[in-house]
Amino acid sequence: MAMTSLDERLLVEAHNGGDLDAFASIVNEYSPSLYAHAMMRLGEPRAAEDAVQETFLKFYRTIAGFEGHSSVGTWLCRIVINVCYDMSRKRQREGSGREEPLEERLAKGDQVALRVMLEDALRRVQLRQRMVFLLFEVEGLRHSEIASILEIPEGTSKAWLFEAKKELKRLLEATQ
Repeated sequence: MAMTSLDERLLVEAHNGGDLDAFASIVNEYSPSLYAHAMMRLGEPRAAEDAVQETFLKFYRTIAGFEGHSSVGTWLCRIVINVCYDMSRKRQREGSGREEPLEERLAKGDQVALRVMLEDALRRVQLRQRMVFLLFEVEGLRHSEIASILEIPEGTSKAWLFEAKKELKRLLEATQ
């Protein structure tokens, strides 16, 4: 069951009052979706775990300034996106962005193969369109929330989603 904005506000207020259990509740609620975001962006479990941990550290340091203009989930999503960008840039500078070959991944089974095909196709979609697709289709956010997270107009979010779906369809049809 997802947290309501009232639940979130009460947890933030409790945390600001020194209740560490409130922070733990926020971590428990949002860790799975943040991990999914980080995995899709970074592609490595250890890197995704590091990104989620860094996200919660940043959130913990800045939670007192949370004013409630967006949901806690939206705020955390924006933080994890920025953390993943930073980690990706660092990996590129260090040259450690090795990706497991497609052939090795396909050998792990049919269901894994399908998932890999989808992930590979999604990786080839432009980053901005991919982010809108994931936020809308995977996380179930509304275009207004996506626009807030990515700091774009709502119409742009809708257009990028349309383009992402069109490109995914083209890429997946080309692999068959």
